[in-house]
Amino acid sequence: MIGLGTWTMDDTEAGAAVLNAVEAGYRLIDTAEKYGNEAGIGQGIARCPLARSELFVTTKFNAEWQSFDGVRQAWRHSIEQLGLDYIDLLLIHWPNPGQGTYVEAYEGLVKLLSKGKVRAIGTSNFTPAQLTELMDATGVVPDVNQIQHSPMWRREEEIAFHQRHGIHTQAWAPLARGDALKAAPVIEAATAHQKTPAQVVLRWNLQHGASPIPKSQDPGRMANNLDVFGFELDAEQMAAIDALDGTGDELVDPMVFGH
Repeated sequence: MIGLGTWTMDDTEAGAAVLNAVEAGYRLIDTAEKYGNEAGIGQGIARCPLARSELFVTTKFNAEWQSFDGVRQAWRHSIEQLGLDYIDLLLIHWPNPGQGTYVEAYEGLVKLLSKGKVRAIGTSNFTPAQLTELMDATGVVPDVNQIQHSPMWRREEEIAFHQRHGIHTQAWAPLARGDALKAAPVIEAATAHQKTPAQVVLRWNLQHGASPIPKSQDPGRMANNLDVFGFELDAEQMAAIDALDGTGDELVDPMVFGH
């Protein structure tokens, strides 16, 4: 339910982070072609004492591969970088609507899934309308849609859509890049539960049905980020944190941003 985010880490940092994360108890590792650290992630996995089947590895591919045949090339590129035989979850990183090929790319993902090259498929930063296009075209529901989700941007409409259709929500920037940790309702809840503000925010994500993917290279912080299953925010605390919605920096708009 909680993964290790690796954005901005280089190969060396990512490899070390994988080993520290696994020791702390993580089993979900999230990377992307754009991050430039798939090779480092693979090196960390190769040194990991766990069996490959115990890890769940997610990666995402860029716009240049958004075609039916291109997706297989993207898969092969990531497989070679990661040094793995299969990818657990492969995502279209951004819809890039101006390019107009995300439906073709998703059809390519469906083909990979049918051939057993990936265990699950999905999207990142797709809107409900775009997800509907994919499902209408293929009849296959994405397993996951990763979206920017934090107390500053609750994304209630998107999560409700995901839940109606059986799409799992994963949250990137779940701590609002640290801004949520300074908010009064978060600090108050942390004091009440004797937890850190980060633990409160990650718990808030979970209680809204979103699996957070916090980034950290610090072993102690990694362990703290996983230690969020022994308490629960009450309705009043959730409502107070919910009220922060819309107070963060402007959301990244997938209709104009992508790679």
